[in-house]
Amino acid sequence: MNVKINRNAAKVLKQLLSSEEAEGKYIRVFITHMHGDHAHYDYKLDKPKEHDVIVKTDKEIDVLLDSREEFLDGVWIKYFYVPEAGFEITNPSKEHHHHH
Repeated sequence: MNVKINRNAAKVLKQLLSSEEAEGKYIRVFITHMHGDHAHYDYKLDKPKEHDVIVKTDKEIDVLLDSREEFLDGVWIKYFYVPEAGFEITNPSKEHHHHH
């Protein structure tokens, strides 16, 4: 499975991972809604579970994905400061996205 993270998102996620709340946890990307041929995504701090894979990224952040969810393979976590600060999680191979 594959995950991409842009530079801005890596900076924000590293700050989150350095908090006390994040101790022993990873960033998990998960599906909030499935609509047949596409999905909406979100993220949270979480610990690995039975069906998870830990995906290493080129930004030195490991991401948890549920290996049973094909729509998680290829997600791209981006963070933008304009027009307003926030995350965007997309899956270019699936053509749909979710703003957080």
